[in-house]
Amino acid sequence: MSTRVLLWRQFRFERRLFWRNPSAAFFNFMLPLIFLFLIASVFGHKTKDLNTLVPGISGMAVMTTTFTALAFNITFLREQGILKRMRGTPMPPVAYFGGLLLNAVTNAVVQVSLVVVVGHVIYGLHWPRDWLELALFTLVGVVAFGSLGIALSHAIPNFDAAPAYVNAVFLPMIFISGTFYSTSSLPGALDAAARALPLKHVIDGFRAAIVTGSGLGHHLGALAALAAWAVGGVALAVRFFRWE
Repeated sequence: MSTRVLLWRQFRFERRLFWRNPSAAFFNFMLPLIFLFLIASVFGHKTKDLNTLVPGISGMAVMTTTFTALAFNITFLREQGILKRMRGTPMPPVAYFGGLLLNAVTNAVVQVSLVVVVGHVIYGLHWPRDWLELALFTLVGVVAFGSLGIALSHAIPNFDAAPAYVNAVFLPMIFISGTFYSTSSLPGALDAAARALPLKHVIDGFRAAIVTGSGLGHHLGALAALAAWAVGGVALAVRFFRWE
């Protein structure tokens, strides 16, 4: 059986596993939407606020479905010995991890699409003005956060410690990167920290694609910074990966 067929079967298996875990489905799909509904209901009465919130929640959705999910999953699979057993099977590693990563990519694409649709249907925002830019930042963001999630899993000693490690990165990043508010009034040190991290660049790219439509040429710096994080994340994920 070809590697491509095995990858596709592993992907379908991962989809079934995902939907059989209600808590995972809730965290990946409902939590960003709940943030959107709650914050928009309280603070999002103005179009300006919604134009900040929808791209921010979309960026957070990319991070939760890739970085957070993979950091948890890889840690769990390694601790339970599943990765070690998979290593001993005839399945090529590229097929196994390809199915695992494709599942995370699918979740990210679906989540971003849901946030965009909710923003248009319920809150009256325009459809994205540049679909290509939206797709490109989603793709590079998925690679960056997915690889960083796998890299972080190497540093997590056991699954019980995973929430502490993941949230220590996730929570500060979403609060300083403009997920819920404009970063124009951030103190200089926090603004510099946000610009050094990948989520800020994903959100800026989404805001340009969804709200302003200013074109990809005006955000090549953000795309380059995000691509650098993706390259670094892949290098760390591969360099320090271990099966057990």
